[in-house]
Amino acid sequence: MICMRQTVVAFRFVVALSALVPFTLHAESGDPAVETRDAQAWLKKIQSAAQKLNYSGTFVYQQASQFRTSRITHVLDGRSEIEKLEILDGKPREYIRNNDEVICYVPEARTLLVEKRATQELFPALLGNVPADLADYYDVRKGEAARIAGQECQSLVLEPRDKLRYGYKLWADKATGLLLRAQTLNEQHEIVEQISFTQVSIGNIERSRARPSYMNTQGWHVENAVLGQTNLSGWSVKSLPPGFKKIREVKRLVSDAPAAAGGHASVVAQREVSQIVYSDGLAAISVFVEPGSQSRTEGSAQQGAMNIVGKRHGDFWLTIVGEVPAAAIRQVANSIEYRPK
Repeated sequence: MICMRQTVVAFRFVVALSALVPFTLHAESGDPAVETRDAQAWLKKIQSAAQKLNYSGTFVYQQASQFRTSRITHVLDGRSEIEKLEILDGKPREYIRNNDEVICYVPEARTLLVEKRATQELFPALLGNVPADLADYYDVRKGEAARIAGQECQSLVLEPRDKLRYGYKLWADKATGLLLRAQTLNEQHEIVEQISFTQVSIGNIERSRARPSYMNTQGWHVENAVLGQTNLSGWSVKSLPPGFKKIREVKRLVSDAPAAAGGHASVVAQREVSQIVYSDGLAAISVFVEPGSQSRTEGSAQQGAMNIVGKRHGDFWLTIVGEVPAAAIRQVANSIEYRPK
């Protein structure tokens, strides 16, 4: 599904982080264990704030020389978590999330694309949880204070202990813990990606601000991506980066671009794709598995912090995608095994 792929870019890629400042900034000296616990407490506060606060703001996603501006509104309505994401650059796109259901509005095609959310690691949430062993793979510490989008912030530095993951720098609002800027560093301490609020309001957000802009969708085409659990126990990765564990196995229907049917109505070809997701609690690696009947060319690509490898494996086509350095994706791709049950 084309827009669902864009959803991954618009939602999941914005979680990718970037660095504008070198990793040489340190918190004031003190007990390293205490500083680590303090920094981990901030990570938990960041995640909780993204899920439990009402907020609305404009943020800019930067990938090399490319920029994308979006507006997000998040409100709690009873037990429901409502979120509206508007893409402000390029073709209009709007995503409305009600708890785990996401609807993508595509006005020029008069189409609604519906899917169940598979992950929670979406800016400004960042983490589904903060595992206690995160410090085994990152040096976590507090950095300097700063002012972002008019808010006083505390920065956090997560420096990788190996070359198979990126480093991160985060800025959280001191008063609420809401993440206001997130950056990623590669091994050379260069910018990979960045996302940052330029304007934000926290608290007292009207529920109406999270409503869809397109209220009359009568006659629009509704397309559902079927998402469910699956058993992919025959597939395994023998050489995952340290700390990465399998966190879910799902399957979905992916739609290709519409094709003409006899010169009249258009039809949409669909195929089933299975997905295995691995995570170290911060970054994620996905292995997509589908029948290898289509003609494709093996290769690799990079989009900001995201590295991608496509390869054939027997009768299957594999796409390996992850917010990790290219060396980590190659290591995973080269160690995938399949043993039929």
